Amino acid sequence: MAGRSMVVRLLLMLAVFSVAFSIEDKCAACNAVAEELEIGLSNEKPRNHLDMRHRLDSTGQRRGKVIDYRVSELRVVDLLDGLCEKMQDYTLQKVDSSRKEWIKVDSWDNLTMNKQEARAYSKDISSYCGRLLEETEDELAELIKKGSVKVGDVSKVLCQDLMIHIREMVMLVDHMENSEFHKLAFRNVGVPDVLLLSSVVALSVSVFYASFSSGSIIYMESISVASPGAALMGNHLFSAKGGNNSARRGEPSKNVSSRPSVVNIGALFTLDSTIGRVAKIAIEEAVKDVNSNSSILPGTKLLVKIQNSNCSGFLGMVGALKFMETDVVAIIGPQSSVVAHIVSHIANELQVPLLSFAATDPTLSSLQFPFLVRTTQSDLYQMAAVAEMVDHYGWREVITIFVDDDYGRNGVSALDDKLAERRCRITYKAGIPPGSVVSRSEILDLLVKVALLESRVIVLHVNPDSGFMVFSVAQYLGMMGSGFVWIATDWLSSVLDSAFPLPLDTMNSMQGVLVLRQHTPDSDRKKAFISRWNKLTGGSLGLHSYGLYAYDSVWLVAHAIDAFLNQGGIVSFSNDSRIRSAEGSSDLNLEAMSIFDDGMLLLNKILQSDLVGLTGPIRFNSERSLVLPAYDIINVIGTGFRKIGYWSNYSGLSIVPPETLYARPPNRSSENQHLYSVIWPGETLVKPRGWVFPNNGKQLRIGVPVRVSYREFVSQVQGTDLFKGFCIDVFTAALNLLPYAVPYRFIPFGDGHKNPSYTELVNLITAGVFDAAVGDIAIYTNRTRVVDFTQPYISSGLVVVVPFKKMNTGAWAFLRPFTPPMWMITAAFFLIIGIVVWILEHRINDEFRGPPRRQLITILWFSLSTLFFAHRENTVSTLGRLVLIIWLFVVLIINSSYTASLTSILTVQRLSSPIKGIESLKSSDEPIGYQVGSFAEHYLTEELRISKSRLIALGSPEEYAIALQKGPKKGGVAAVVDERGYIEIFLSSQCKFRIAGQEFTKTGWGFAFPRDSPLAIDMSTAILQLSENGDLQRIHDKWLMRSSCSLDSAEIESDQLHLKSFWGLFLMCGIACLTALLVLFVQIVNQLRRRASGSTTNFVSDAPTGSRSGQLRRFLSLIDEKLDRSSGENKRRKIEGAFTESNIDSELGNNPYRTATGSGNSSNQHG
Repeated sequence: MAGRSMVVRLLLMLAVFSVAFSIEDKCAACNAVAEELEIGLSNEKPRNHLDMRHRLDSTGQRRGKVIDYRVSELRVVDLLDGLCEKMQDYTLQKVDSSRKEWIKVDSWDNLTMNKQEARAYSKDISSYCGRLLEETEDELAELIKKGSVKVGDVSKVLCQDLMIHIREMVMLVDHMENSEFHKLAFRNVGVPDVLLLSSVVALSVSVFYASFSSGSIIYMESISVASPGAALMGNHLFSAKGGNNSARRGEPSKNVSSRPSVVNIGALFTLDSTIGRVAKIAIEEAVKDVNSNSSILPGTKLLVKIQNSNCSGFLGMVGALKFMETDVVAIIGPQSSVVAHIVSHIANELQVPLLSFAATDPTLSSLQFPFLVRTTQSDLYQMAAVAEMVDHYGWREVITIFVDDDYGRNGVSALDDKLAERRCRITYKAGIPPGSVVSRSEILDLLVKVALLESRVIVLHVNPDSGFMVFSVAQYLGMMGSGFVWIATDWLSSVLDSAFPLPLDTMNSMQGVLVLRQHTPDSDRKKAFISRWNKLTGGSLGLHSYGLYAYDSVWLVAHAIDAFLNQGGIVSFSNDSRIRSAEGSSDLNLEAMSIFDDGMLLLNKILQSDLVGLTGPIRFNSERSLVLPAYDIINVIGTGFRKIGYWSNYSGLSIVPPETLYARPPNRSSENQHLYSVIWPGETLVKPRGWVFPNNGKQLRIGVPVRVSYREFVSQVQGTDLFKGFCIDVFTAALNLLPYAVPYRFIPFGDGHKNPSYTELVNLITAGVFDAAVGDIAIYTNRTRVVDFTQPYISSGLVVVVPFKKMNTGAWAFLRPFTPPMWMITAAFFLIIGIVVWILEHRINDEFRGPPRRQLITILWFSLSTLFFAHRENTVSTLGRLVLIIWLFVVLIINSSYTASLTSILTVQRLSSPIKGIESLKSSDEPIGYQVGSFAEHYLTEELRISKSRLIALGSPEEYAIALQKGPKKGGVAAVVDERGYIEIFLSSQCKFRIAGQEFTKTGWGFAFPRDSPLAIDMSTAILQLSENGDLQRIHDKWLMRSSCSLDSAEIESDQLHLKSFWGLFLMCGIACLTALLVLFVQIVNQLRRRASGSTTNFVSDAPTGSRSGQLRRFLSLIDEKLDRSSGENKRRKIEGAFTESNIDSELGNNPYRTATGSGNSSNQHG
């Protein structure tokens, strides 16, 4: 009977607590609904009368009424229909610290407040609108039809005149002093905001409580007083939360004390459990230590009341409700995540902080449960440690066995997320029923399924009872032998630490298991407590990390209560009016439960704590998790275990304790992640591979393309399911190198009439039709996005094949080294150099003088003879020598290049096609051939943007040859684009074709497997071994050895020399010529000016002195004038090859011996 009463009491409590999520200020919400209705009224458009005459009488006349739309039911429907849906555009916005108001949101995207919270408010007011209309719709409809609801009056009509949601309220200001109730003010009000204006008598305490009774809600507000005994003059604005027809008088606050002599805390956990047995002693010892320490809680004694939850959510809730009747300020526990989920709801409502030292469920969020404080590490970090271990050892797939409750499911879900971050995954999740109801046969059936799976890495996240049964059955099935990996979460380390040594049979069933344990730094204080613990328990019960966290939780709450009291916090409790107003609450004694008035203040003090306990620093981050999470990693060996390393959220895996790494910069690189060696199941030091082929009688289904061309790579043996070829031999050779057997069978893919689509073959792996694909499968980007490839076993790439023949050199072959522009520019520069040198030399060099015909011949001869460095004329001038030196250097380069190019042309075979490579093929409009099924089509159309209309599919090497020989003018192709592997086979028998240009893609062929397949990694290693030991080359030579007609220098480029290769030389030579001519021009102009200023010189007697034609004649005459080298020496008929310094000065216009002779001097005659 008592149990049934408790159930009813629980249901009543949950119903009462649900009221907290309803609309608090119904008056403001009502006004918001009225505002939206008023918008509908103001937006109404004039409407015609409603013609209801739809029935014809016997005479054919229509019968019925014509109704005014303003008083019709249709108008009511138009105004009220969809009104509550429109209220979803409203949300509650905070105006200031004490007031909120409903606003209409124009754009949810531009909303600055929390959008999730805003959406929740909009749903609340929409629901409220529905309830409001349900109660007022009839009366409101009548008022609308009567015309009483007008723009500007909607709020008054709906929220005041109808008198449904705003009623008279009675405000009671109560105060309890010395167990005597004082009535400070009493007033009837009819508006939601109440202003207390009456003076208040002096109070002897620092606060008093104003209670507002409003229907089912009592709103308590604490008001500070300046000092004890001061007068409170009122003038305080209070917000009443709703209304009701009959206000009830609220009970006064009780148990008000400034510094209590005793503070009660609760402890809720399973006493008869691995964690509970240790936690009980640890909590009791912590309370003793707190009470014996005079520096904390002076004058106040800390009492703990323990309730047994027995790992039951229902019993845990009952225990929590009992605590609420005894005025506890905080609860230590619960240890179970399942119980924590339930009890946290009660803690939220009654504002009692809940400090859980063992609930590790990562979904216990501070957002959902603000009064829950986790004083241990979340399983989110433990699963991160497991994921990092899996990745460290190179495994990619794991199996999880977990207890099927909140603790197990949510922990495995966190592990799944952490593994996904490292490209690992859970391939199978096996749940075990919670509690002790699971049988050995159920475990046996579960493990038999696991044994048939591929992965051999098993993560065990269960409770101790079922965990040991799993190990026992696994040993019976041979699953604790070599090849398996078992990783147990910290449930096992708790047992090992507290109940060690375990029975020999139990230890034997766990050999090689890796276990995680919450890391607690070694300290003198911890060592002293462990020594004290051993004396307390006599060595019969070990101390695990959860016991340490339970001990620190007591100290944490003690420090928080001390800070709470020092700040003036009051340990006071108030009854919840929602419980008191519930029907039958007095029978269930629900009113005995009370709310901790300053629970939020104590919660903040807990979260602000910063102290050092047995477990290390006790400090919370912004997510309310303990800082610096870390785990020990231990290996079960023989009759004990050893520590192989650590994991911390700061530094990852290490063999150094995390606290020593906190002073260093974080380094999570793979090179710094280390663990000591592990003795794995089966007593081996060799790291398990972590997977095997499923032991379910199935073979790998390997798709093999059925080719009709290039059967050297892969071909089906006629009449059988066997295949042969280069690719098949490489695959089987790699399989033979694997340290395990791989059962497989080849499945042909293709119709045998044409080459199949390799892209479709790869996609069938993703679809699950094939487990792998073997063949000449090119590796390129689109395919790697859906499957994993092995290491390429042959390099390949796209090349261009064109027709080829040895071209006849012919009588004019000597002209082919240079392009026509190159020939023209070269010839032009020979002539230009001759003219420039003549201009620079003929004034001072007799070899460049004479009759015009002779001078022209000299120019041509000199310029051409420089080609062979055989010019007989000597250059005398400095400028002439400068130009000649540069020109001779240019001639040397051109001559050498010409000779090399001509040699190549006369000795090397040539292409007969204008296609010189992929670029020239791309820029042309000629048709292009490609192999059916090859990825060349995709690359040409998608990457090179070549029109599909230019592409012609070819199915065999014979079709290649025919299409190339025909050429584009006869319906063939200008070139064929295909992978090098095929082209090498093609050219080994077709000597009329060659590769033009270079290979323009770099790729290879590999075997395809599903994403994250471990077999792909092992096959890649085997292919590398084949390459290193030479077997891969031998297989290549067996199948792909080329014939003698295939030349090594198959890639042929044009050997013609273009102008672009020499334009720098010509530019340099041209600049030298222009510079020399410019210097000569400046010299002559200076001479011309000096002679024009003298009176003894007359260049042309018949020309006017100032005319332009006369100046031009004088200029040309001066250019052609013969200069004497000296005035005192006889002319030398042979000009030597070197000048004195005075000769150089004469060229620069500073020679004092320069003379001008008359027109009759034969040396000055033109010609």
